[in-house]
Amino acid sequence: MMSGKFNSKAQSERDSDYYHISLIMTPIWKEKKGEYWLYVEQAVASLMDKPYRQRIYQLVQIDDQHIESRVYTLKNPEKTIGEWKKKKKAGRTLTLSDIELKDGCAILLSKIDHKQYAGETGKNGCPSNLRGANYATSKVKIFPKLLESWDQGFDTKEAQVWGATKGPYQFIKTGK
Repeated sequence: MMSGKFNSKAQSERDSDYYHISLIMTPIWKEKKGEYWLYVEQAVASLMDKPYRQRIYQLVQIDDQHIESRVYTLKNPEKTIGEWKKKKKAGRTLTLSDIELKDGCAILLSKIDHKQYAGETGKNGCPSNLRGANYATSKVKIFPKLLESWDQGFDTKEAQVWGATKGPYQFIKTGK
């Protein structure tokens, strides 16, 4: 359900506090049997060649009800812009030595039913220095055709310094 092309166009048209964002998650390293990795690229839709977030997610089955989404940063993100366009070859130029685990930023996804997962980071666990933040939180809900994501950054005084304030971004799946 996480793999594919998503965007928040409909939400941005309803509410000007939300931007039209493109979110693309492409499977990579399919040859690693029993492992599931995604290359993730997020950009303002009008600036697709200038993504503001690039990550690698490793999805690890914990048990029948839980999947951990481990978050990795790229050491040289500029080299992988548009990696999702390579379709079957996506991720071939990347190796494990090109990524770094973002400690404290994993999301434990719990199965709500056969069509929904929900999870979040632990409070204060994901370090961030973006726009004066001390830490970031992420809350996610995953449906077959929709992904809700609410990322927020907080400073040392618990004041929010970045991210949506009203609620999660709603990314509608538009393609594979």
